[in-house]
Amino acid sequence: MPATIIDGKAIAAALRADIAAEAATLAFKPGLAVILVGDDPASHVYVRNKITATEGAGLKSIEHRLPGNTTPEQIAALIDTLNTDASVHGILLQLPLPAHIDADPLIQRIAPHKDVDGLTFVNAGKLVAGEKSGMVPCTPQGSLRLIKTFKQDLTGLNAVVIGRSLLFGKPMAQLLLAENCTVTTAHSKTKDLPEVCRRADILVAAVGRAEMVKADWVKPGAMVIDVGINRMDDGKLKGDVDYAGVSAVASAITPVPGGVGPMTIACLLANTLKAAKAGA
Repeated sequence: MPATIIDGKAIAAALRADIAAEAATLAFKPGLAVILVGDDPASHVYVRNKITATEGAGLKSIEHRLPGNTTPEQIAALIDTLNTDASVHGILLQLPLPAHIDADPLIQRIAPHKDVDGLTFVNAGKLVAGEKSGMVPCTPQGSLRLIKTFKQDLTGLNAVVIGRSLLFGKPMAQLLLAENCTVTTAHSKTKDLPEVCRRADILVAAVGRAEMVKADWVKPGAMVIDVGINRMDDGKLKGDVDYAGVSAVASAITPVPGGVGPMTIACLLANTLKAAKAGA
């Protein structure tokens, strides 16, 4: 039987509708400030989509578009201003930044309670500690929401996350651990990666290599979450999973596009609403 397709577009739309309904009950509009530096085309498209989704959910979008020659000191000063602005509940520094700017100290400068990307050390620590008041990175948060639309109780399942980045792999592993999974974090140095993957009831791929995960890597009946977005020479997008092959083996799978991607922006809005309610 072919795998159930986990429809990220529909699930994200439902989440955005819930956010809009809850935001409408507040006496103020939650504000999301986005800082975009330079002329990276993909970033401009992504930010435009974020702004559209933000306003569509009844939240306030605040844009700061800065030229590519902006200095780190100028960005830091803007972040300081936004940290103290009561009308701003979430701050997003769009990555990547121009090559001359080190993003890490600027990310850590964002006030943790406004860090809607969940990348400050404070929020990373809260996630590890199981502290629910922290901000969880949007893509792993969205991935978990997709998993739980297919299966609510994950207790005792074996989960393998391919990837160990601070942005996705590490927080994804922590979220699955909190769901009582037995979690393996795999990466480029993992020995016999296909065999490790074949033990997974939940397989999450976030490696940035098109169609790397083949059908014979997947345990029959496993749930597969494909976080990869790889643009091919013909302009088409492909994930890290061989969708055609794996969908014949898995019990459920996310498509690319239309799977994890839409959830990232929806969870950004959820984090902004959470920050606004905590500060009200």
